[in-house]
Amino acid sequence: MKKATYTVLVAILIIGFVSAQEPFTEQDTLRGSITPERAWWDLNFYHLDIKVDPDNKFISGSNTIRYTVLEQKQVLQVDLQPPLKIEKITQDGKDLMFTSNINAHFVSLQKPQKRGAINEVMITYSGHPKEAINAPWDGGFSWKKDRNGKHFVATSCQGLGASVWWPNKDHMYDEVDSMAISVEVPKNLMEVSNGRLSKKESHEKTNTYHWYVNNPINNYGVNVNIGDYVHFGEVFEGEKGPLTMDYYVLRDNLVNAKTQYLDAPKMMKAFEHWFGPYPFYEDGYKLVEVPYLGMEHQSSVTYGNGFQNGYLGRDLSGTGWGLKFDFIIIHESGHEWFANNITDRDTADMWLHESFTAYSENLFLDFYYGKEASSSYVIGTRKNIENNKPIIGPYNVNKTGGDIYYKGANVLHTLRQLLENDDKWRAILRGLNKEFYHQTVTTQQVENYLSQHTGIDLTAYFNQYLRTTKIPILEYKLYKNELRYRYTNIVEDFDMPVLMHLDDQQLWIFPTSEWKSTTLQNSVINIKPDANFFIYSSKI
Repeated sequence: MKKATYTVLVAILIIGFVSAQEPFTEQDTLRGSITPERAWWDLNFYHLDIKVDPDNKFISGSNTIRYTVLEQKQVLQVDLQPPLKIEKITQDGKDLMFTSNINAHFVSLQKPQKRGAINEVMITYSGHPKEAINAPWDGGFSWKKDRNGKHFVATSCQGLGASVWWPNKDHMYDEVDSMAISVEVPKNLMEVSNGRLSKKESHEKTNTYHWYVNNPINNYGVNVNIGDYVHFGEVFEGEKGPLTMDYYVLRDNLVNAKTQYLDAPKMMKAFEHWFGPYPFYEDGYKLVEVPYLGMEHQSSVTYGNGFQNGYLGRDLSGTGWGLKFDFIIIHESGHEWFANNITDRDTADMWLHESFTAYSENLFLDFYYGKEASSSYVIGTRKNIENNKPIIGPYNVNKTGGDIYYKGANVLHTLRQLLENDDKWRAILRGLNKEFYHQTVTTQQVENYLSQHTGIDLTAYFNQYLRTTKIPILEYKLYKNELRYRYTNIVEDFDMPVLMHLDDQQLWIFPTSEWKSTTLQNSVINIKPDANFFIYSSKI
């Protein structure tokens, strides 16, 4: 479990949980809540030990789960999704009985589970795992081949759940403290996972790669990557000393990668500036080519952007600035701070991963091209906002909210405008990664931190932008030398100040739901709110 102190909330299992928009099932609740069969034990260590047979799209092996007993209970929930099958579960070498409810499996432990004891269970399993249809959004195993006909295989499972390919405690709130990963693959292929390679074992027709992760890791951050890889790397002199940066690419792509991956140390320099030290020096940083677009697997970031700038060669902002960097290298690596270091406790709060990381794209531009470039980029991404449901999703059912990327990024960008200077904003971002280092957190914890360290009560601000789909509308009008203004379409107590441009002058105003007025010194021809504020405006 992460180094955080919290009270475990035991969810009540309900069938047919319904929101106003969509129904949820018992499986959603079993997957998305801290069930009684999860709450009583705390993850310490995994050893995932599997063999991957690409010819038959088949995997087999085991996961050993070490845990600390928090309460004296005898039934433990583990998760594994069909068509994979559990063959047996053992503790201290003895077979255990278990019952299954599709993805959730309830293990009846024989020996007394004494508070404070450290125990292990081993789950042996095998089968043909779900094949990814549209990785990484619809994940599982991607079974592909490279242009030379060699197997090119990778996993991805965000949202769907790591239990789509290996048995584990598949909930965000409890991260394992450390992990060993052993993967046996055909002899003509290389396997890359998270952490550092501890050893390679040679067999007659296969090799087994043993990796070790020294830091807490969320389940969906664990990955397997298999291919005809070649390796190169460098050492980055970072804030905490030398950091190994290792790159694994298909043999035919080595030349392109050596040019394109120059963005990786540039990323590390910019993000250590804004967010603080890379959170996983002990495990190093890796960038691994895969047969899909990419994913934020911890210390093993995956890449499939075709060795080109932008998002598959496109600028998502429409401003030109999105072609100044490789989107996948920058975005997925930004998740090392927001998703892998700071992790949400419930998928409903996934904006903590995606909004901050989408926002990191324009901070990268800010570092290398300046504030005007970064502002232009993030404002340009507003055209991607659908605004059809709140950013925060429903809790306890493994469901995200809406617009967690670019609406969330613009909410953070707007917040930056309210501070006296950028040094304070940088200190806050770095402080977040220090305060919540290697922790799972809630939205409320982050809100409280931001209110405290900005010196602004942001309650109404976040209620407006995170919990509704309302975008504030600033209504304003000129009457002689008087500027009148108010907000509409807002929640109670929303009172965000706005910077106005009046001809060649600037003026801060402090709107509420009531009409206010400010007397101007001179007559004004042109007036408009600053574009950095994520609001609509209406001159009346």
